[in-house]
Amino acid sequence: MTPIEQIKQHIEKATSANGLTENESAVLTTPFAVHQAELSVSLSGESVSLPAYRVQFNNARGPYKGGIRFHQDAHLHEVEALAAAMAVKCAVLDIPLGGAKGGVQFNPKMASKVELEQISRSYAEAMSDVFGVDHDIPAPDVYTNPQIMSWMLDAYEKKVGRSEPGMITGKPLALGGSHGRDTATAQGGVYLLQEYLTLHGDGSVNTVAIQGFGNAGANAAKLLHELGFTIVAVSDSSGTLYAPQGLDPYAIERGKKDTGSVAGTYQSVDGDAARGIEQDGVEILPPDAVLTLSCDILIPAALDNVITDKNANAVQASLILELANNPITPEADRILTQKGVTVLPDVLANAGGVVVSYFEWVQNRQHHYWELFEVQSRLKDKISNAFVHLHDVAREHQMTYRDAAYLVGVGRIAEAMHLRGCFDG
Repeated sequence: MTPIEQIKQHIEKATSANGLTENESAVLTTPFAVHQAELSVSLSGESVSLPAYRVQFNNARGPYKGGIRFHQDAHLHEVEALAAAMAVKCAVLDIPLGGAKGGVQFNPKMASKVELEQISRSYAEAMSDVFGVDHDIPAPDVYTNPQIMSWMLDAYEKKVGRSEPGMITGKPLALGGSHGRDTATAQGGVYLLQEYLTLHGDGSVNTVAIQGFGNAGANAAKLLHELGFTIVAVSDSSGTLYAPQGLDPYAIERGKKDTGSVAGTYQSVDGDAARGIEQDGVEILPPDAVLTLSCDILIPAALDNVITDKNANAVQASLILELANNPITPEADRILTQKGVTVLPDVLANAGGVVVSYFEWVQNRQHHYWELFEVQSRLKDKISNAFVHLHDVAREHQMTYRDAAYLVGVGRIAEAMHLRGCFDG
């Protein structure tokens, strides 16, 4: 099952629960527009053509919104799936934006800074007729960052001949970015986790394993560590660090910065890696081991489809917080539900990024900027209100949080489309 087939399965289930017709369901599962381009750039000394995409899935509730990823697996089906999920995500959080996603298919780890700038500018120029502050507002995603957003903003403004900072979010503060945007995805997830634990009154839930130590995973590890949670495991593509007594995420972050991997934290400890591992009581395990280790909370914070029907039965966590997009396949979801594992779904759990992107867009439109405490307070309110509503819906209909999220999100999109007459004819 492709990523878009998985997302469509969730949407179709929600359309049925909302009492929509087959025709209405077909409209809701079809993107409004798909834009494709070939970027002619120089990469590793050779002239190459890179596939580039922008999928605009639905804008019934407001301008299209969604990130741009640079990744070798950023093919059209993946980008389409992420665009659909973004439309649902914005509706679940009740922010007046639609859903879109973009991607350039290449391995950014093999590109120099000069090459990344060339690709970023080329993409923004190719999509300049697609983007716009009132039409489609991109943002960072996998392997893109504020610097890449800066290059894209500059290329776009030069192409259209006007200043328009609100056409893109995730920018540095100096170019109209928002306080709190760099940690927003992780911060929103942590706020959701706190709301869930407070509601269920379970103070014994403490140990955390995090798969993926990029922006979202690393920031979540630090935020939870500061709140008193025990981070027992973290991983990236190099391996898993596991220590039942707890890990220091700040030390791991320094190690990854120096060596390029979490396992590299122990490449040079007093000149003796084995001694450092022994002193800290750490095991270095394969990358996927983090998913099935003993812990209370598992946080997938990397790419999609990491928990499948092949490993779902081995998951030991009682609670999963999805900071990654679509990390659990539908088959695995059913297995986890049967096991009694609670999943806080991606369309709410990682929505902190799009919420603060929305805040950034609002600030750009108003030419008035908020302090960090105001951004975080507004983010917490958005996450809390959305969760309380989903909890009530899940309890009323005896369904999972994921099913409740899609029921609410798809219902809000469908309402807007009915009001606009999108289902007529």
